[in-house]
Amino acid sequence: MSNRGGKRENAGRPRGQGKYGEPTVSIRVPESQGANIKMFLDAYQQKRTSLDHEATNVDEFFTPAISDHPIRLPLFSTKVAAGLPSPADDHIEKHIDISEFLIDHAASTFFVTIKGDSMIDVGLLPDDKVVVDRSKTPSIGDIVLAVVDREFTIKILDYGANKMPRLMPANSSGTYRPIYIRPDTQFEIFGVVTGSFRRFK
Repeated sequence: MSNRGGKRENAGRPRGQGKYGEPTVSIRVPESQGANIKMFLDAYQQKRTSLDHEATNVDEFFTPAISDHPIRLPLFSTKVAAGLPSPADDHIEKHIDISEFLIDHAASTFFVTIKGDSMIDVGLLPDDKVVVDRSKTPSIGDIVLAVVDREFTIKILDYGANKMPRLMPANSSGTYRPIYIRPDTQFEIFGVVTGSFRRFK
C-alpha cells in the first residue's frame, strides 16, 4: 500500500495558532462586501492585540440592514428651536425614510461607533453611530475614517505646511494633537464620514 496521499496525522498548522488565535471556518459573502468584511476582521484583530487603546477613537463596526419596505415618516416644514411642530397636515413638507436620508450607496456604506471625545467640536460624541461611505473620494476638510499604523481613527483630513497629509482632531481643549502622516507611516483612508446619529432615550 502506498504511503502517499491522504491526510497525515498532526499535519498542518495547529488549531488556534492562526492570525486570530482560534479555529476559523470558510464562508460565502457577497463580492461587494469583501473589502468591508476584511476591514471588520482587521479591526477586530487590532482591538484584541492593541497595546494602546487610547490611540483610536473608533469602536464597533456595523453594516446597514436595508429594508425592502422603507418606513417613511413625516418631515415637518415648520422650523422650531425646541418643542414639537404643528401636527396640521399642511405643515408636512414630505415623507422620508431614514435609510435613504443617511445612505447614498448601501453596498459601500457601514457604521462605526465613536469612542472618546476628540471630535466633539463637530458634533461627534461618544457612542454616536457614524455613517462611513467607502465610495466617496476624500477631500481636504472632510471627516474621514483612516487607519494609521494599524489603528483606526476618525479625524478631519488636512494638509500640513510640508503638503503631507495630517489628521486633525476637533476638540478645542487642546488635549488632542494632530496626527502627521510621514513617509514611513502606514496610512490609508477607508472612507468618508457622511453623517451620524444617536439616541437620547
